[in-house]
Amino acid sequence: MSEDKQHPGTGTSEPRPEEIRFFGTTWVDHGAHYGLRRAGLAVGALAAAVAGAFVLRFAYEGLQVAAVGGLVNTLVVLMFAICSAIAFAKTWEGFGRRPADQAREDSLRSLKAIGFIGTLLAYALRCLVEAPGEKLRRAEYETARARHEKRRGARTGNPAARKKPKRS
Repeated sequence: MSEDKQHPGTGTSEPRPEEIRFFGTTWVDHGAHYGLRRAGLAVGALAAAVAGAFVLRFAYEGLQVAAVGGLVNTLVVLMFAICSAIAFAKTWEGFGRRPADQAREDSLRSLKAIGFIGTLLAYALRCLVEAPGEKLRRAEYETARARHEKRRGARTGNPAARKKPKRS
């Protein structure tokens, strides 16, 4: 969330945009190769998801070599599929709103780790649209800026914020 920070030497405080991992604050003005970063992260997340799928395939083949049985094989496949689907949904949902209950989000961390392919796919798809979490942070930042401007304009002791009377 945007916070009011004191600027050194000026004595004024204004909201600062929250940094997004891999993007910093470039999401505000889409500078510093923002588009290339998004494309690169989308490709990287997809590549990581494909690599993860190969690792899971090798693990499944190991289960077949061990001849643990059809039921175990089916349960393992179902577990990864369900965990990936839940991880995708929760990750995608997290880009649009802050968690209401942080303890619940923390308890889902292991499920998201098991369903890491879903998390990576959600991240890659979101990178095609915007920086993951940009819309949420932009709304919070704009709200904080509007609140700051309203506070700044309402001060009676701030001559810069006073409206000058119109001359006829």
